[in-house]
Amino acid sequence: MNDKSRYNEIAKQQEIKKEITKLNRLFKDMDSKIKKSVTSLIENAAFMAVTLRELQDYLNKNGLTCEYQNGENQFGVKKSPEVEIYNTMIKNFVSTMKSLTDLLPKEIAAKIKDDGFDQFVGGRDD
Repeated sequence: MNDKSRYNEIAKQQEIKKEITKLNRLFKDMDSKIKKSVTSLIENAAFMAVTLRELQDYLNKNGLTCEYQNGENQFGVKKSPEVEIYNTMIKNFVSTMKSLTDLLPKEIAAKIKDDGFDQFVGGRDD
């Protein structure tokens, strides 16, 4: 492992720790016994959040497609492998966050789930 990749790995681990802290604050009202049992879910959610941001940066810089060559004269463009990874990981992240939110007391979960959209739509004049 060279110095640059070691630095990147250390920086990523620091970002994951920050994300774990943020998630622990978000789920502070979770029953302590349940929280102990879902520590790995929180850690995985933090890893996915950081990795998703990295993938977003990569896709913004490099685009969603890549060129390929099959054989000597067959060329084309396809969806980049990073898009596939991103799509799979975002689904897993959403599922993990839903699982964690579902373990909160109902009144706390309702506050987290309420993003204000329903109130915004309901308050519109048609």
